[in-house]
Formats: sequence, C-alpha cells, structure tokens
Amino acid sequence: MDRATYDRMAEIDQDHWWFVARRRIIAALIERHRPKPGPMRILEVGAGTGSNLDLLKRYGTVDAIEPDDGARAFAERRSGLRIKGGYLPNVPLDDGAYDLIVLLDVLEHIPGDVEALAHLRGKLAPGGRILVTVPGAPWMWSAHDVAHHHQRRYTGAGLRAVFGQAGLKPRFMTHFNSVLFPLIAAVRLIRKVGGKEGGDDAMPSRPVNAILKGLFGAERFWVASMPLPFGVSIAIVGEPKV
Repeated sequence: MDRATYDRMAEIDQDHWWFVARRRIIAALIERHRPKPGPMRILEVGAGTGSNLDLLKRYGTVDAIEPDDGARAFAERRSGLRIKGGYLPNVPLDDGAYDLIVLLDVLEHIPGDVEALAHLRGKLAPGGRILVTVPGAPWMWSAHDVAHHHQRRYTGAGLRAVFGQAGLKPRFMTHFNSVLFPLIAAVRLIRKVGGKEGGDDAMPSRPVNAILKGLFGAERFWVASMPLPFGVSIAIVGEPKV
C-alpha cells in the first residue's frame, strides 16, 4: 500500500467501525479455533500499523512482520514490540515455532499467495494453525482494491484451493461482514459505475460509525461457529496436511 493509505489507517484504525468490528470477529475466531488452551506463540504477518497487536497479545507472546518502514515504526511505538522488516520468504523465522500464524487482510496483497502460505506452514509448531482473512466476492473489485494494492479478491472455493496447494488442510471457513453486505456491495457498484477513484474507508459521522460498528460487530456471536455463505470478507483456519 502507498504511504497515504498507511497514514489514513493509523488515523482511524482504533475507532473506525470496520477495524473495531473486525477485531471482535477475529477474537471470536481465535477463541473458537485456537490450537490449544493457555498462552500461545503467535506470528502476525503484515502487521501494518499494529492495530491487531494488542488483541493478539491477549493470547500469548507475539512476533510480527511488516515490510513498510513507516508502518512498522508506528506499530512498534504503538505496541512496544520489535517488529521484523522485509518480505517473505526473506525474513528469518524459526521453523516449527508458532502455535498460531495470522494474516489479516494481507494474503490478497501477496503475488505468490500459495508460496507464502507454504513457507509459513513450516513455521508452525506441532498442532499449530493458520488464520487468514481476505476480501471476498471478486465481482466487487473496485477502486478500493486498486487503492489498497490488492492482487485479487477470493471466492471460498478459490481460497480453499490455495490452502490445499500450500499443503494446508482447511478446518473452518466462513464469510463475514454479511449483515452489511448488500449495502457495501451497492455502494461499491455505484462508485464503480460512476468512475469514483480511491478507497472508501473515510471516517463516517459518529452516529453512523456506531450503527455500522454494532451491526458488523454483532456477527461475532455466530460467525466462528456457523459458516456464512456470503459476505464482503472470508475467514479460514487451516493446519498442515498429515
């Protein structure tokens, strides 16, 4: 992503409805699908501005990777963690070390998604799992995806295939951001038809932000146990094939 996108994320990611509600959903997925009870060793790939690190620290010790220098520095100041720079597979990581590896809206940025997951598979401890969230519904491709330097959006079948090719067995997969899916899809299509450039992640008014946060965040009560057939995003949990 470009510098302006990272700067905008740093400004809004603590309060914007999408970031807040997504963290609630990620927490529900971790609680339901964590590989073991008790503290875990966790790796976040693509930590960005560090908005997920405090959440992940609830579950154990956290290592992180972020290739962008500015975002990494901001995330380090925010979290107090030392974050590795560079791109996979050129980042030194211990083999067999991590109970949980997360890529939270990161895989869609990586040209070689299969190769990245295959590399990370070898960093999992015995019984370890990988949690990935990505944008879904390729037909929703818009200026938002271009502004965020996405390589692709995924279908559920396509994401399962990527996991399989990387030597990972999906354990659970669901769409999410489903309650707001019709509204978001309509807005994206209208903007696309109208030729509007740029992302659509501006901070809404406080009342609108609260409503959207509540609607999206409510999905945490069922999304980790009841797979949903449609939504703006997809979450998948996998483990190495035996």
